[in-house]
Amino acid sequence: MPEHVYDPPERFVAGSVGPPGQRTFFLQAGDGDRRTTVSLEKEQVRLLGVSLGELLDEVSPEEGSEDAAAPFVDNAPLDGPFDDDFRVQRLSVAWDAGRERVVLEAFDRPEAEDLLELDPTEDYPWTGRVPQSLTVVLGPARARAFALRCTASLEGGRPSCPFCGQPLDPGGHVCPRANGYKR
Repeated sequence: MPEHVYDPPERFVAGSVGPPGQRTFFLQAGDGDRRTTVSLEKEQVRLLGVSLGELLDEVSPEEGSEDAAAPFVDNAPLDGPFDDDFRVQRLSVAWDAGRERVVLEAFDRPEAEDLLELDPTEDYPWTGRVPQSLTVVLGPARARAFALRCTASLEGGRPSCPFCGQPLDPGGHVCPRANGYKR
């Protein structure tokens, strides 16, 4: 199984590429000449940032505070090219109490027991490929800086409808709160 392990990485960031409404989201880990880029859904980036923040508030409130993270905040753009090594299907976030580190894992397929429930006639992106994973180990301050980057990468998308909260396309959208009328 190709495992991409960064313990710790020189750089670990979340970001997006493309115009609002058509963005592709990525996680990128690197050290030296080695870099791993994985693509994922916007909601996965949001949940990853939220989960990390909650975890750090619980297990390492001082070392994982926003003040402690300030020197580690990385606002530089993603490194190109933007070819992903794999598409993330499953994420996990854990606290390694012995090392006092956050461990993030991204996998290219669901858990084994979830695979049994999938439709065997469907063509899944990992079909015929060797399983892949990305493991990143971060100290609390760097994990908080990454969580802040997750939140920042979500900004700049399409504006939200003031009535229903759904994203507005340049031509408007069919608003459910307006009984299907276009806004």
